[in-house]
Order: sequence, then structure tokens, then C-alpha cells
Amino acid sequence: MKSEKLEINCAMQIGKPVNEVFEAIVNPEKMTNYFISESTGMMEEGKELIWKFPEFDFECPVRVGKIEKDRYISYYWENSGAELLVEMTLTERENNTTLVSISEKSMENDEKGLKWLSGNSFGWSNFLACLKAYLEYGINLRKGAFDFMKK
Repeated sequence: MKSEKLEINCAMQIGKPVNEVFEAIVNPEKMTNYFISESTGMMEEGKELIWKFPEFDFECPVRVGKIEKDRYISYYWENSGAELLVEMTLTERENNTTLVSISEKSMENDEKGLKWLSGNSFGWSNFLACLKAYLEYGINLRKGAFDFMKK
């Protein structure tokens, strides 16, 4: 079997202007309404942050890469000892909507990589659904959704 790298790719259209979507992703005051419970700061190029999640008792170090206002956000975080690149591309669409495309890369095509692919593919789809619900309807879909996973 050929050992190819695994990569996650997903996308969703959000019924809000690109500047509102961008702000909801980089601003921790907005992110706490659908994704994280706490951040040590705003997402800015070169900044190192710590994110906390409401359901899990751990701190997630995040190293912000490149930021292009209203267009592109990248950062690095760890999974199973590997530093992974997350890229979010925002594309303005018709009727003042925004297409959010996310990629996370990469892991080896092995048992550990397949576990990551499955878990984080679900995670990014959930992130997009929560972002959409928050921006379009003011709902925090994440609240209580993962309480069953607490130990």
C-alpha cells in the first residue's frame, strides 16, 4: 500500500458577509459563542495563543501563521505529537454570503492518521455548522453537545 499523506478538506456557505465571518473566526469574544470557551488573545499573525474548550479539560497551544483580512487564516496546532496546519479560506459569494473552506494537514496514512482523519473531519464539519448557527441565528450549537465525552 502506498503511504500517502492524509488531509482534511471541508466547506460550508454561511449567510453572512465575509467581514462578519472573518471577525467571528479571529475574535475570541465571538469564538466563545460557538467553538472555544477561552483564548489568550485575538488571532494575529505570529501570535502564540492558548485555547480552552468548554467540554474538555486541556489547553490547546495555537501558533497563528498567515492572516489576510477577510480572506485567509492559518494556524498550527498539535495532534498526537505532530504539528498540523489549519487553513481557512473565505470566499465572498452571491447575496452577501461567504464560502468557508477549511483544510487541515497532514498525517501519515496509518492507524493513527486514520483515527485523526475521522475525528477531525467530524470536528471541522461541526465547527462549520456551529459557526453558521451562531452567525445566522445566534444559537450556540456546541453548548452541552459534548458533555457525554467528559470524564
